[in-house]
Amino acid sequence: MTEQVVVGEFLAAQRPRRADAARNFDALLVAAREAFAEHGAEASLEDIARRAGVGIGTLYRNFPTRRHLFETVYANEVNELALAARELSDESPWEALAGWLRRFVAYTLTKRAIREALEGEESDIFLACRQSMFDAAGPLLGRAQDAGVVRADISIDDLLRLVSGVSSVAFPDEEQRDRVLAIALDGVRAKV
Repeated sequence: MTEQVVVGEFLAAQRPRRADAARNFDALLVAAREAFAEHGAEASLEDIARRAGVGIGTLYRNFPTRRHLFETVYANEVNELALAARELSDESPWEALAGWLRRFVAYTLTKRAIREALEGEESDIFLACRQSMFDAAGPLLGRAQDAGVVRADISIDDLLRLVSGVSSVAFPDEEQRDRVLAIALDGVRAKV
C-alpha cells in the first residue's frame, strides 16, 4: 500500500458518512485552511467554527484536539496536491510541473502554520503526506526532464525545497510572490 493510499484512507476514515455531518466537516477544513493561512498556528478554534458556520461543539466532535485538526487539514491539502498532479498530467511537461508548483506554493502557507503549531513533531500521517507529495510530483518532474525542458540534475527533493524556500518569505502581495517564483522556476529550466 502506498503512502498516497494511506493519506486517502486517513481522510476517508475521518470524514463523517451522514451528508449534513460531511458538509460540516468539509466546511471546517476550508475554514481552518483559511484561518491558518491568515493567522498562523494561533488561529482561534472559535473563529474556525464561526467561519464554517457551525458551533464549537461541532468542531470538537470532528476534531477532538487541535493536533487532530492540524493533521487532517495537512492531509487534505496533500491529497488535493496529489489530485492536482493527476489533473495536470495532460498538460505539456513544463506547464504540468509549473502548474503543480504554483499550487504547492499555496499549500505551503497552510503547512507553515501547521509546522509552527506542532514544533517539528513528526507523526505517521506527516511522513505519509511527505511521501505522497513526492509520489505525486516526481512523475511530473521526470516527464519534464525526459522532455528536456527541466535540468536533469534536479531531484524532486531539490525542487520542493527550492519552492518551499521561495514561499517561506513574506511578500507584500501575491504579484511579487508569483514573480519571485517565476524567477526561481526559470533557474529550473533546461538551458537550450
